[in-house]
Amino acid sequence: MAQNTDRVLKVAIVGCGGIANGKHIPNLVNQKNVELVAFCDIIEERAIESARKIGKEDTIKIYTDYKELLKDESIDVVHVCTPNKSHSFITIDALEAGKHVMCEKPMAKTAKEARAMVETAKRTGKKLTIGYDNRYRPDSLTLKQICERGDLGDIYFAKAHAIRRRAVPTWGVFLNEDEQGGGPLIDIGTHALDLTLWLMNNYKVKSVKGNVYYKLGDKESPANAFGPWNPEEFNVEDSAFGFITMENGATVILEASWALNTLDVGEAQASLSGTEGGADMKDGLRINGEDLGVLYTKKPELKTGGVAYFAGNSESQAGRECRLWIESILNDTEPMVKPEQALVVTEVLEAIYESARTGKTVYFDDQLVTAEG
Repeated sequence: MAQNTDRVLKVAIVGCGGIANGKHIPNLVNQKNVELVAFCDIIEERAIESARKIGKEDTIKIYTDYKELLKDESIDVVHVCTPNKSHSFITIDALEAGKHVMCEKPMAKTAKEARAMVETAKRTGKKLTIGYDNRYRPDSLTLKQICERGDLGDIYFAKAHAIRRRAVPTWGVFLNEDEQGGGPLIDIGTHALDLTLWLMNNYKVKSVKGNVYYKLGDKESPANAFGPWNPEEFNVEDSAFGFITMENGATVILEASWALNTLDVGEAQASLSGTEGGADMKDGLRINGEDLGVLYTKKPELKTGGVAYFAGNSESQAGRECRLWIESILNDTEPMVKPEQALVVTEVLEAIYESARTGKTVYFDDQLVTAEG
């Protein structure tokens, strides 16, 4: 629980699209230490409608220019919910203006932009976190504790799963490479990779080899979960795969697709193999190993009780993410998703794209990416 329970943080939203209205705003409204005071969107009506949905159209200030919003010195926190292209400069400007920032995933379109975000947060002393909400699921939190306790031993092989059979997002700018920086790799692959590296507690990358495919985007698909896409607008990859080698020799395979002819689907999942046991999220959380000369598989009953040190059995992952983020500000503690961790995820994603483009392995030198033959 928050220690500074009387303090109320004034929070602003920049970007009033689907992720703001579906995730951020509803959960911020439920925080007793939060007052939503300003909404900004380049389309004014979207910001007005977002305020109307929560019955605060008469009290929330509306902006179309985020720089004007940042001039309000009373604002404590800014949530950046815009397309990937603008994550970095809005975040940096907000930090410079003295605001704490929650930026939606991925951290940024490029690693250079993400590094600038980390550097600005350090220099200004303001908190920065990235919206990797899959860490806050009950299965993720339980598996994290299992890993920290050492039950799996040395985790030396892992897979980060983000595979959809036909679920290409057809709204907004998801199919626009300039706005987003890529397709499923940067959209959902980023969640799977963040989750996997966090569970392993391993962020020291040695090299990355990747392949990116543009195989199905030029074919209309009536079977797509979100309706047929327009092949003329589909200028990002439809699938991507990365082979990541860590400095300690561990291997991580990242697989991401919006459209792939496969039945082996699963999103924001990790499979881990260690010297003492293994785990995966393919059919709920499953732990495997060997004991008394026989192999075992066990499945924790996550719905029958709360997760240790996280209150509220019915709390959603997005609700838990929001609460813990606000509490980190009130208590002046580190956010659960540290910007330095999110930076490594962005560096790896960029390395996969670069490797696919050049056909070469990308080597990391003190987390600075360099390409070699």
